[in-house]
Amino acid sequence: MNLKSLKQIFLEVKTPELFGRYVTNSHIENCLDKLSKPIISTLGYSVENRPIYSLKFGNGPIKILLWSQMHGNESTSTKALFDCFNLFEAEHSVSKQILERCTLMVIPILNPDGAERFTRVNANKVDLNRDAQHLSQPESHILRQSYTDFKPQYCFNLHGQRTIFSAGETNNVATLSFLSPAQDQERTLTTNRKAAMSIIAEINQLLQIEIPDGIGRYDDGFNINCVGDTFQNFGIPTLLYEAGHYKNDYDREEVRRLMFVAILKGLDVIANGVNADKYDAYFDIPENAKCFYDVIIRNAKRKDLNDLVDIAIQYKEVLIDCKLQFVPVVVEVAKLNNKYGHKEIEANGFLVETEENSELIINSENDFVIVNNERISLKP
Repeated sequence: MNLKSLKQIFLEVKTPELFGRYVTNSHIENCLDKLSKPIISTLGYSVENRPIYSLKFGNGPIKILLWSQMHGNESTSTKALFDCFNLFEAEHSVSKQILERCTLMVIPILNPDGAERFTRVNANKVDLNRDAQHLSQPESHILRQSYTDFKPQYCFNLHGQRTIFSAGETNNVATLSFLSPAQDQERTLTTNRKAAMSIIAEINQLLQIEIPDGIGRYDDGFNINCVGDTFQNFGIPTLLYEAGHYKNDYDREEVRRLMFVAILKGLDVIANGVNADKYDAYFDIPENAKCFYDVIIRNAKRKDLNDLVDIAIQYKEVLIDCKLQFVPVVVEVAKLNNKYGHKEIEANGFLVETEENSELIINSENDFVIVNNERISLKP
């Protein structure tokens, strides 16, 4: 796959109806109506009786199950999936081999109630990615039944991650992250885990060209309650994808394109035959750390301290009238020598105050600050 050509293809197939971070059933239903190639089914209904859809593409012998928005507020991969659907509709050469050799079953929003509220959990406040054993929720039953009926040979578990993650203990943001989940407490490197690792290694190799040092790897601590660990435990190579942050991309539109490439590359590797012996390169991907804040104000003076401090601000994502708002919240006041801000403001030893001329305190919300009589926005 050629990154330059994929960038042009993406512009041609991008789904214009889906934009930003708030993506719900009502958004994707308009897009589903425009598709002619896939078999579209309703698998069942959520706690609040919203339909959960599936799409089937291709007719090849290799079966791949993909699902997104298991966490309702992680929508980037849903957008990327619909961009892939448009590519499949166009019968482009890039996807032709994939659909000839593979059959894809895709669940684009597994948690429509959480998507509606823009929450991680479902309407019963259950994290579906911790419900793989109890299967206490209708959405969990639907995914497990889909797995049982479809009998996939590979699974793609598509998620989104917070802006705090770095690729290693560095100032490189983890724009995408991956994991081949463990399938036992010992984290045994089984054949299926190695297969997932080999696919991730090839995705990483391609995307390093565009986002060098911008890809992370999650810790593979075993938790059988997680869906990826459970499916891996069943002996099926399972890949966890995480869409992260890119500079000045809080709508995650650039990350959407990178996720589009990553999904296609993963499918392409499978279609061409996975060599599980090439798993070693997976461990070259640095493990994720939490080195970022959304904003850091450096070298701020405090009225009660002689030493200068740094002020860390993280955005709280709030849904207001069906629009996502980013609310700046002070989360730490200290010297943050090993932390980085997606946006950094240099206070140069001046007092940093609110618009009401008070000091910034932990958990306070502030859209603006005053530094040396200058009003500075903290919003993205």
